[in-house]
Amino acid sequence: MSTANSETKQPSDFIREQIRADLAAGNTASIVTRFPPEPNGYLHIGHALSICLNFGIAAEFGGICNLRFDDTNPTKEEQEFIDAIQQDVQWLGFSWAGEAKFASDYFQQLYDWAEHLIQIAMAYVDDLSAKEIRTYRGTLTNPGTPSPYRDRPIDESLDLFRRMRKGEFPNGARVLRAKIDLAAGNMNLRDPVIYRILHAKHPRTGNSWCIYPTYDFAHGQSDAIEGVTHSLCTLEFADHRPLYDWLIDKLPVPTVPRQYEFAKLLISHTVLSKRRLTRLVEEGYVSGWDDPRLATLSGLRRRGVPAAALREFVSQNSVSRNEGEVEMAMLEHFIRDSLNQTAERRMAVLRPLKVVITNFSEDKIDWLEAINHPDKPENGIRKIPFTRELWVERDDFMEDPARKFYRLSPGREVRLRYAFFITCIGVIKNNSDEITEVHCTYDPETRGGDAPDGRKVRGTIHWVSAKHAVDAEVRLYKPLYTRADPGANGDFIDDINPDSLEILNGCKLEPSLNKIERGVPIQFERSGYFVHDTDHRAEYPVFNRTVALRDSWAKMKAKS
Repeated sequence: MSTANSETKQPSDFIREQIRADLAAGNTASIVTRFPPEPNGYLHIGHALSICLNFGIAAEFGGICNLRFDDTNPTKEEQEFIDAIQQDVQWLGFSWAGEAKFASDYFQQLYDWAEHLIQIAMAYVDDLSAKEIRTYRGTLTNPGTPSPYRDRPIDESLDLFRRMRKGEFPNGARVLRAKIDLAAGNMNLRDPVIYRILHAKHPRTGNSWCIYPTYDFAHGQSDAIEGVTHSLCTLEFADHRPLYDWLIDKLPVPTVPRQYEFAKLLISHTVLSKRRLTRLVEEGYVSGWDDPRLATLSGLRRRGVPAAALREFVSQNSVSRNEGEVEMAMLEHFIRDSLNQTAERRMAVLRPLKVVITNFSEDKIDWLEAINHPDKPENGIRKIPFTRELWVERDDFMEDPARKFYRLSPGREVRLRYAFFITCIGVIKNNSDEITEVHCTYDPETRGGDAPDGRKVRGTIHWVSAKHAVDAEVRLYKPLYTRADPGANGDFIDDINPDSLEILNGCKLEPSLNKIERGVPIQFERSGYFVHDTDHRAEYPVFNRTVALRDSWAKMKAKS
């Protein structure tokens, strides 16, 4: 049975209403759904909606959900994609009924059913080329023209189809077409191709087959074999439903599934087309399918997005028949909200500037206490070292401060997080007039961050002991595209954001970050939420920023 950590409440929608009606009317005794990805690429966030819907509905109604790979095009399919898809589904928190299934499991049955269509004069072998078939089909306003081979004798079509199966003809020489209605307003019913010749090695069946069913022929029949009751597809398959139903009606299938369509999940500042994602990967615009800038599930996982946040995000975008785009800021809100509850806090300086505490002994170390999570006292405290030389953020110092700049500047006193008040007394510059050190004094009476005399400071900054700092690489991400609708005015490649990735080397981390396990999210105070990258090494940590602290979507929602 499908399972998930169901901390989210599933909304009601038209699909669930249909299922309740079918159960109440006795149309079905138990629910069977399926998630049917093509293994020709990695899953993306749009698939998360389908995964959560299919597996979630099965769990909600006490049914089962199959994972079935639509592996009918061996020229584009790889075992790598099969493995990645299974990992993604499991990462999201779901498990499928029994073993993973494949359309290729049913190749012999599908072939037998294709022969059945020929034998009942509902299919024929056509010698027209793909271009000729498109021409003969007509247009939206003009009916199609019958192929010269449409009335080919049944025995002749059957013989040719069997010879296609034996590999006697080259790719594209012949196809098998269903015989339906060349005047149909729905182009999918104008004698669609249901089998084509492909001399290519299949990832699972090897060279056993050289003809393969099309998606339209394999999908509904695979549903019927598996006893799927509700075949849930995105809206682009709505026009394919009449063909789905026609094939189910004409073939001696063991069960009768029904197809229902819902709107895709579309998100601003990203692309979810597999064709486009493949181009980004193959042409080197990103580092791979798991590049953290991509909206692939593996990319989101590498970036540190919690599966729980994706499930909550999907549940809040109810299943609909109407497509609409969701702001990227909304997704980030759910990620931020999830991480805020789980991520412990640490200090890390990303763009370091040295601070020297001139009245602090050079060989002294003062171990201070810092809380691990402000809302979870049970998470305890940690000890952090305070020494004469510290690292602070370069942006936290201005020699000539702007108005409303409340951080460190000459003559100004600020608070060091968990530590002391310090006051800037001077700077050291290099030959290029760049500040290399800031000299300060500290008030030992303010240990812990409060002054016994009650005086207040307006700025609090984070820091790391220079003597104990861990050097690290930190990667900061921005949207991969400069516009919300990439490619709307041309090639989507032209809209790639050249600043989508910023790599910072020589960042300074507090020493306790060396003890954080891989995959455990951490909030770098004042900087955002971070997680180890797959490139992380013990000798040189690498962290990805999952999301910054600022929540623009929450602010927009509050104003609306």
